[in-house]
Amino acid sequence: MNVIANAGDGHIQPVFGVGLEKSLVEREVPTLSGYRGMGPVRIGNQAHEHLQYDAYGNVVLGAAQAFIDRRMTRPAGLTDFERLERVGEQAFKLYDQPDAGMWELRSRARVHTSSSLMCWAACDRLAKVGRHLGLVDRERLWRERADKIHAEILRRAWSDKRRAFVESFEGEALDASVLLMAEVGFIDPTDPRFIATVDRVKEVLSDGPFIRRYEAADDFGLPETAFNICAFWQIDAMAKIGRHDEAREMFDALLAARNPVGLMSEDTNPHTGEMWGNIPQTYSMVGIINSAMRLSRPWESVI
Repeated sequence: MNVIANAGDGHIQPVFGVGLEKSLVEREVPTLSGYRGMGPVRIGNQAHEHLQYDAYGNVVLGAAQAFIDRRMTRPAGLTDFERLERVGEQAFKLYDQPDAGMWELRSRARVHTSSSLMCWAACDRLAKVGRHLGLVDRERLWRERADKIHAEILRRAWSDKRRAFVESFEGEALDASVLLMAEVGFIDPTDPRFIATVDRVKEVLSDGPFIRRYEAADDFGLPETAFNICAFWQIDAMAKIGRHDEAREMFDALLAARNPVGLMSEDTNPHTGEMWGNIPQTYSMVGIINSAMRLSRPWESVI
């Protein structure tokens, strides 16, 4: 909410410093060779300059709970909702515009399906919060906007050629982020298009229980290592479409990829099991928790 309050023009950059610093100028350190000589070593983060429109949906998703959770010491109210609406305005304005995407691609901009999906989520949750607050006109406005984005994604992100929802509007490349469609409530997991997408992503991007983020080449060439959070997205999607046994097998295999103290890295080499990227990685650890909850038997069934 501090970030929103300070976003005068509504723009939200995708990353800040731990003290809400806005400028994270990136520079290379030539005197350091990097892990196994795999430089360059960088300080800062160029992503603070990126346009990543999924940020708007992530902010609203994170804040929406504060309006309905009765355990909150200070439940969010009308003033908070009005501030969030500024985020929603940006989401609706930019849902069909090119950005760097959630993967922070440095060398290309596209209308990423995942960014549009999160812009839809921003409008959808604002409609629901508006209803909770009894704001009939605001609920109607945000529902109309969410429905418009929803229709555009279904029309422009589906590829008849790939028989799947793809990485970008009118694109053909596969991307694991579309597995979040069911997670955020965009589509019924039993929809044949979503089931086909889960199957296609698994076929093309998976290496056993592991899964790469996307198939297209990025700034470093074709992806080689698996991105662990994507594997947990796949597990959740498999569970949602009723393939619990297969999802549990994948989950057990991923747990085996943790280090001796139970922590998980950002990436895994699917062929050697070697950890890559940041460690420990919050994304990966949250994936473990979410999938464990998804695969657990209901309490009523074990007592």
